[in-house]
Amino acid sequence: MDYFKKLQELLKIEQEEDRASYQQLTATASLNVRRANGLTWYPIAIKDTELGRGDYLTVEVERTTHQDLSHQFRPGVSAVLFSNHDAKKDRVEGTISWQGGNRMKIALRTDELPEWSRDGKLGIDLLFDDNSYDEMQNALKLAATLSEKNEEGRLIKILTGQQKPTFNTELPAFTSPKLNASQQVAVNKILAANDLAIVHGPPGTGKTTTLIQAIKALIKQEHKQILVVAPSNAAVDLLSERLFEEGVNVLRIGNPARVSERLLSLTLENKMAEHSSNKEIKRLKKQANEFRDMAHKYKRNFGKSEREQRKALFDEARNIMKQVDKTEEYIIEDVLNKAQVITATLVGANNYAIRHLKYHTVVIDEAGQALEPACWIPILKAQKVILAGDHCQLPPTIKSNEAARKGLNNTLLEKCVTLHPEAVVLLEEQYRMHELIMGYSSNIFYQDQLKAHASVAQHLLFTEDTPLSFVDTAGCGFDEKQDGTSTTNPEEAAFLFRHLTQLATALGAHYQAANFPTIAVISPYKQQVQLLQELLQHAPVLQNHRNKISVNTIDSFQGQERDIVYISMTRSNTDNKIGFLSDIRRMNVAMTRARKKLVVIGDSGTLSQLPFYADFITYATDRNSYQSAWEFAE
Repeated sequence: MDYFKKLQELLKIEQEEDRASYQQLTATASLNVRRANGLTWYPIAIKDTELGRGDYLTVEVERTTHQDLSHQFRPGVSAVLFSNHDAKKDRVEGTISWQGGNRMKIALRTDELPEWSRDGKLGIDLLFDDNSYDEMQNALKLAATLSEKNEEGRLIKILTGQQKPTFNTELPAFTSPKLNASQQVAVNKILAANDLAIVHGPPGTGKTTTLIQAIKALIKQEHKQILVVAPSNAAVDLLSERLFEEGVNVLRIGNPARVSERLLSLTLENKMAEHSSNKEIKRLKKQANEFRDMAHKYKRNFGKSEREQRKALFDEARNIMKQVDKTEEYIIEDVLNKAQVITATLVGANNYAIRHLKYHTVVIDEAGQALEPACWIPILKAQKVILAGDHCQLPPTIKSNEAARKGLNNTLLEKCVTLHPEAVVLLEEQYRMHELIMGYSSNIFYQDQLKAHASVAQHLLFTEDTPLSFVDTAGCGFDEKQDGTSTTNPEEAAFLFRHLTQLATALGAHYQAANFPTIAVISPYKQQVQLLQELLQHAPVLQNHRNKISVNTIDSFQGQERDIVYISMTRSNTDNKIGFLSDIRRMNVAMTRARKKLVVIGDSGTLSQLPFYADFITYATDRNSYQSAWEFAE
């Protein structure tokens, strides 16, 4: 089918771009640079070893320094254990099976540690993640094949626009005191759907709450296991915790992004460890390790009989590990059978433990941020799919401009909303923003259908405050600075903190330190964010509230909210270039993070070249929310 062939080609372009940027980052990079970029742990210490599945040696390591550095290691990705004595020669590849805090387990493609591992100077390098791409390509190939079949291809045909979804209109209406009217409509749509339902959840509308109640209702209706997936571990964690709080038996496949006792208790590893048959596994593993230890005692320069004895001991260890594998398979099956809901990332839906499972219903949350090829991994396991998200916010990150331009940045959610409006329910009531903050986004992105719940519609920081402010820097000489591909605006950044300092001083009359409002300072540009972070260190009044202030890019702030949000627009030039500010979905994210006060700082002369910004400035002006930066004295 051409549909999937095109997706495969686009995914290949993306993979090649991704690999090229990885190689560029690692080919000539020193160990220190790789470590700073989160691609290397060095130095590490080996804490434990045990024979794992399929004769692979599982090694637990701990990074002993630089523990504050963020990193990109996660379960399922390929990595290599190396010795810095001779990193090109002394290396053995494997797959990360677990990661938590400053420790990780890596399943090495060997059954014993190499000699050089005893000489210190050990590290772990992240390898390029071909696995995720392979899983996506395999799913697309399978989807293309299944799409030709009548029964198995029905859902595929619906999702690709060849058939229409159907609904059972004779079900009794679902009601819940926990949900508002549009949320209840959404749950009823999900329950009635035979194959597809879509929950369009704008910012602050309680999409997660709606999904949780829908999943509970589906369990009651279908009495079947449900797979719930999302593109990121953070989103999977949120759903897992919320479902658990509602009394659902949840099994979390993969590693939580956050380490909390509650989340860890939901993981497959933890449930296996607590299983009654785990004692038998421990006993067998101990036995296998004893045989391995005995085998290791033979010296390297041994004769034929010693070699045979060593081999016999290793063989015995392997035989015992086969029993371990069988017992583990039994435990996994038992844990799986008890789970009402399995949660995982999109690619994690093909984790070895659940790869074989099929489901009546698969729920894909944050579908607006999900790469379409990844969505097909869980979809092919389903008879019915629920897509939830907001295609009016940021799409998934695509590294290849060519792949994005040719359509890889078009999500399945976006396509299905257009193809099947009858399957879509818009959540209309939001619980986050003052109605003035909400108004512009509602008008532009949601056909003016959003309404603010009474609890937030008029909430302010203090009685005399204004919830919305566009501060115009036009004519102030706050010109952007270009350095290669980076864009900054130092004067705008400095002005922002003067403005915020004034506000913080005013807030001091209304709030104690403990209940001081939370503040976010965001910008579309990484370099501007770095500059803002540096300037914050030198803003004396704001240091008293440092724990309440976060500075970040818009992209990394999606899904979050604060009482006060400042946006540094950064662009200000005589050529009226606005770069990727032209992706108005990014601004939809930015403008909908604030609960009680939104301050947008930018140059109207540059921004107004795009109707979206010109109209926003008009919106602010019409509501007495426009100010010139000239009004704020030094």
